Amino acid sequence: MSATQIADTVDAAEIAKFEAMAAEWWDPSGKFKPLHMLNPCRLDYVTAQVAAEFDRDRKAPRPFAGLRLLDIGCGGGLLAEPMARLGAQVVGADAAARNIPVARIHAAQSGLAIDYRHTTAEALAAAGEVFDVVLNMEVIEHVADPPAYLAACRRLLRPGGLMVASTLNRNPKSYAMAIIGAERVMRWLPKGTHDWSRFVTPDECFELLRGAGLDPVDRKGFVFNPLSWTWRISDRDLSVNYVTTSLRPAEG
Repeated sequence: MSATQIADTVDAAEIAKFEAMAAEWWDPSGKFKPLHMLNPCRLDYVTAQVAAEFDRDRKAPRPFAGLRLLDIGCGGGLLAEPMARLGAQVVGADAAARNIPVARIHAAQSGLAIDYRHTTAEALAAAGEVFDVVLNMEVIEHVADPPAYLAACRRLLRPGGLMVASTLNRNPKSYAMAIIGAERVMRWLPKGTHDWSRFVTPDECFELLRGAGLDPVDRKGFVFNPLSWTWRISDRDLSVNYVTTSLRPAEG
């Protein structure tokens, strides 16, 4: 794979948006407030899926010891850090260079050994990196070429490995909630953070995953309650935020 091909799915304009917000990753009241609010729900789903697939007890002190995990699009480390605390050997990768020093400093302050890198899924795959688990959270809607990006993610999984990927549905409700609500009314995110046309329906997502050579095995919704200001996992409501689990076939 050439250097040009490696960079194909990276959208410079999308990366610039997150570079501008890098210093605020660990401010629970800042521009990443929605992620801080969602994070416990995301973590619950991720840990349940990993524990089930690899037969681990989530109540154990370090249940994911021995598992190598990649958090692609790691940002400031909101998921990488708890997964490291749970015993996983974590590599955090992000195409936005300014996120990496923020993540490294916070991990050091937290006493965590996390391998943070300014790189892409394609570059990691080209280097022959392989993981038991790939976390691919809120990235698909920001890349220039989702099929090529997911194909790279598949190459990063060992046979039998697991990928958890979350994204945003594309429908009138998601436009109202994610664009009008989150960016314009609540001002949780700067205007233009999301491009609604890049959102992916659950059926499209499963088709993309299968096209990349992965086997989708689960999908759930992340549902926000504006009265209690909390998130929950839903078996049925995938209308705005949703998450999927897929496996790389053991023979693939």
